[in-house]
Amino acid sequence: MAFFKKINFTSNTDIYIWKITENFDFLFKNVVLKPSSLDRVSGMKSESHKKGFLAVRMLLQHCGYTDHDLRYDEVGKPSLLDGKKISITHSFDFSVIAISEEEIGIDIELRRDKVLRIANKFSNESFLNDLEDSDKIRTLTVLWGAKESIFKIMNELGISFLDHIMVSPFKIQDQKAQAVLNFNNQKMDFDIFYKEIENYTLVYANRKQ
Repeated sequence: MAFFKKINFTSNTDIYIWKITENFDFLFKNVVLKPSSLDRVSGMKSESHKKGFLAVRMLLQHCGYTDHDLRYDEVGKPSLLDGKKISITHSFDFSVIAISEEEIGIDIELRRDKVLRIANKFSNESFLNDLEDSDKIRTLTVLWGAKESIFKIMNELGISFLDHIMVSPFKIQDQKAQAVLNFNNQKMDFDIFYKEIENYTLVYANRKQ
């Protein structure tokens, strides 16, 4: 078993991290899947995606749930049958879930050069121009994760990472930031938190009340 870490985010929100060290067969034999999930994992071409999917179910079982407790709405947003909120993310070696009484969004990303090539699709923050080259990958990874996390909370068609979600300037050592979503004549504020875990960046967001 490769349960990695639990983060107590708030009094009613916990984040659970699984480091994927097992092979597919081990994970598959140790989770219970409902028919729709079995169809999903069978249709995945990537071994990494399959293991990430199964590791999420391992985390559910670690928390006392099973795949049967997890459901998705018409736009693909997950929730739990007991009414608690859940957010899910996985990337290569890690799968992560957050379980909460309130809306939360999480994202984990491998830090790599690719984020520099796609930065124009999600970032026009001017403060990036002032960064040292050594910090740009780390900062852009946080930006991407912040916007992905906010999108997971709102989950509305038409939201643009570039045009509708803005992150205030921050320093990478701060481990927190502020963000605003302007969409459909609504303005919503979010707290952003992030941690670097090995070569990955975990970002989580919640909406300010």
